Amino acid sequence: MPSILIIGCGSIGERHLRCFQKTGRCTVAACDTNPVLLAAMQDRYGVPVFASLDSALAEGHYDAAVICTPANLHLSFAIRLLNLRLHVFIEKPLAIDNALVPPMREAIAQSQRFVAVAYVYHLMPWIVDAREFLSRGELGKVLHVSSTSGQHFPTFRPAYRDIYYARHDLGGGGIQDALTHIVNAVEWLIGPCTRVFCDAAHQALEGVTVEDTVNITARHGHVLVSYAMTQFQAPNENTLTIHCAHGSVKIEGHHQRWGTLRHGDKDWSWHITPRMERDDMFIAQANAFMDGVDGRPTPLCTFEEAVQTLKFNQAALRSAASQQVESL
Repeated sequence: MPSILIIGCGSIGERHLRCFQKTGRCTVAACDTNPVLLAAMQDRYGVPVFASLDSALAEGHYDAAVICTPANLHLSFAIRLLNLRLHVFIEKPLAIDNALVPPMREAIAQSQRFVAVAYVYHLMPWIVDAREFLSRGELGKVLHVSSTSGQHFPTFRPAYRDIYYARHDLGGGGIQDALTHIVNAVEWLIGPCTRVFCDAAHQALEGVTVEDTVNITARHGHVLVSYAMTQFQAPNENTLTIHCAHGSVKIEGHHQRWGTLRHGDKDWSWHITPRMERDDMFIAQANAFMDGVDGRPTPLCTFEEAVQTLKFNQAALRSAASQQVESL
């Protein structure tokens, strides 16, 4: 049975640990420099734990690793692991800059190991099914997309002040931490972003200065796209509306459904997918990664797709600072 090393035991690391364990397809170990987190992982899940990546690699054998550290460490760790011929699963965002993208490409090519990035929207059936429908072209050419999303972040991430979120150089802020999921999904649905104008601000979240509110006007090739997100609003909602030449598609993540409205129709025709709890999506993602390790096709975000979303993140942050349009 393959062995998976979870690197970083914060909230997302613990979720990956738990969900890989629930696949029944691998054994799991964990490492972190925080002894309190390590003790919790051992107590809750009964897994071997190590106080550093060095000690984990020295004392154990692994087929793959899941990198759940702050984003500034993602690619340096990934390159090291690929050189040791481990398969690698990297939490989002891929990185905070593109400095290590070229050596990462080289490491992937030389190792021939499976690499994917944990943009979990690729495993949401309401996204997957809408993407398949759009690919058939029944509504004609996609012309415009609007995204409206947000939640009350202190409710869902009460420790936000004390983790990577509080710092851009660790991958924090609304653009790199939250909006990046939606942008990656839109790029998966309609193609890469080519131009960005971003207005972003810190409006409400106490104890941080990074942006919690984002408005973006973008182009994905010929498609005009708008993104609006807040991290202090009352509703936890995520709506994507995709307008095509002959009708529209709407994806409502908070209702786990997608629908179509053709020109001439009076109301939406909804497609309800089987209800998923949050861990269900991550278990599906873990299974997809194991499929990739086994050489089978998966819907997971590829390294190059994540590089494209990294370019968006960087362009949006530059645009917010300069108040100028950025081309990707």
